[in-house]
Amino acid sequence: MNLLDIRKKLDSKEISVLELTEQYLERISDTNATLNSFITVTAEHARERATHAQAEIDAGQHSALTGIPYAAKDLFCTRGIQTTGASKILKGYIPPYSATAIEKCHDAVLLGKTNMDEFAMGSSTEHSAYGPTKNPYDLERVPGGTSGGSSAAVAAGLVPFAFGTDTGGSIRQPASFCNIVGFKPTYGRISRYGVMPTASSFDTVGVFTQTVADSAFLLHELAGHDPLDATTPDVAVDDYLAAVHGATDLKGVRIGIPKEYFSVEGFDPAIKKKCEAVIALCERLGATIQEISLPNTPYSLAAYYILNPSEVSSNLARYDGMQYGSRAADATTLEEVFVKTREQGFGPEAKRRIMIGTFCLSSGYYDAYYKKAQQVRTLVKQDFEHALQIVDIILAPVSPVLPFKIGERSNDPVEMYLADIFTLPVSLAGIPALSLPIGFVNRLPTSVQFIAPQFQESRLLRVAHVVEQAAALDREHIPLAI
Repeated sequence: MNLLDIRKKLDSKEISVLELTEQYLERISDTNATLNSFITVTAEHARERATHAQAEIDAGQHSALTGIPYAAKDLFCTRGIQTTGASKILKGYIPPYSATAIEKCHDAVLLGKTNMDEFAMGSSTEHSAYGPTKNPYDLERVPGGTSGGSSAAVAAGLVPFAFGTDTGGSIRQPASFCNIVGFKPTYGRISRYGVMPTASSFDTVGVFTQTVADSAFLLHELAGHDPLDATTPDVAVDDYLAAVHGATDLKGVRIGIPKEYFSVEGFDPAIKKKCEAVIALCERLGATIQEISLPNTPYSLAAYYILNPSEVSSNLARYDGMQYGSRAADATTLEEVFVKTREQGFGPEAKRRIMIGTFCLSSGYYDAYYKKAQQVRTLVKQDFEHALQIVDIILAPVSPVLPFKIGERSNDPVEMYLADIFTLPVSLAGIPALSLPIGFVNRLPTSVQFIAPQFQESRLLRVAHVVEQAAALDREHIPLAI
């Protein structure tokens, strides 16, 4: 069942919250040893919250999310529940407070914390101290990253929705690899308070769902200004579900096709063909298709992998074995506490980005690297602003490749980074995008992304919903591997 179906069944008392919770917990118990999508399963906590939620429903005092089971990426602080960031350095850390996004789900039922790339650095969920997550469509392949545990959990039917974060594509790419909807709103549309920072000027809270309507429903409940997060502007929250309700065509919608995306070297021809089929479908639905140019797109990858490690270097400096987290047991001096704690606590990708970022921010190199990358970021943002004055929505691929095998790219960081080449520019610009499944290539999922102007989530969701409904009849159904 999707989220809206569950809401109806709970409201009509067709099923109880506890019955629903037990069904999902049983599904998690049966599959997690294989998928490894959860780091922590909160079974007893979930049963307590389910009992509370049912009492709220019975008293007629429930909210939109009361009783809905969900999961959260293990980057979201959860009061009284272990939060690790998938890193050894935070094993056993119990936060004293919850993230704002979690607080907004206070009457929902948290089933557990999902696996991820350590501190949200990676593209495959292989860089986790707790082992890789597997793709539910092919257990030899990755589910994408960094939010791979959340995407695999939703795809495998372990939860109806899950939280993720998108720093450079970490919601959209794993959603594409797992055949579900991945929604990254405008930067700051959902509060980041209580979410462990990776790259603070990029990190965006979003959701994984089965349908576009479910994403619209959730955004209405989660969006808005938060006095605890200065990056959340006081912009009105729309009725996003109403925006998609009844929408059946794309008449009057101008859709831009960025020529730079479709000429990228290494773009799988079969995925390109699928994208072209969606473009043709949009045209049949009444949209006007127009080629556009985003000329600074080719520089996005290089700029991002200077800016992201620079912010990572700063944000991970706090993990020194002094205030919280695991301290190296064999350290005998203050310097050894710092050095050995970080050496033993961080994985190879975290260390790699810390070193790159520290170098880029160091005296003599700041202007040549960090400052120049920020200038490129401004140009990329301006490209999108200009294009989105000409068209209403941009349609682009999500990944140039299909889900790759576990271990296939682990030893080649550059090859791994290239998997994000279509998602990074949107992250540099801070605008909303949604990954929509469009079928299978060689029995593996693929998607397109729709991109909209800042805070135009209603427009984005409406277009994606219309395409989703129109494409559903022709979509091939491939069974899960579990």
